[in-house]
Amino acid sequence: MLTIKVLGSGCPNCQKVEANTRQALGQLEPEGDFEIVKVTDAVSISEYVLKTPGLVINEKVVSEGRIPDASEIKTWLTDALAEVE
Repeated sequence: MLTIKVLGSGCPNCQKVEANTRQALGQLEPEGDFEIVKVTDAVSISEYVLKTPGLVINEKVVSEGRIPDASEIKTWLTDALAEVE
């Protein structure tokens, strides 16, 4: 199972990271389960990153302080899926 966390206050940048993540998932169509969790609490966010937006896949920080595009996220998701199998 993939656990994907979008870290941020819910600002437009955070929403774009989530949208790009959903786009990447749509392209991959992973067979296993996945969950997208929005983390908006400042204390919880600070456990992972110092700057938002952030993206965490299976407890590994893959992006901080920028908006990765869907193709980049797709690569990270593919790597995470390979580790799960």
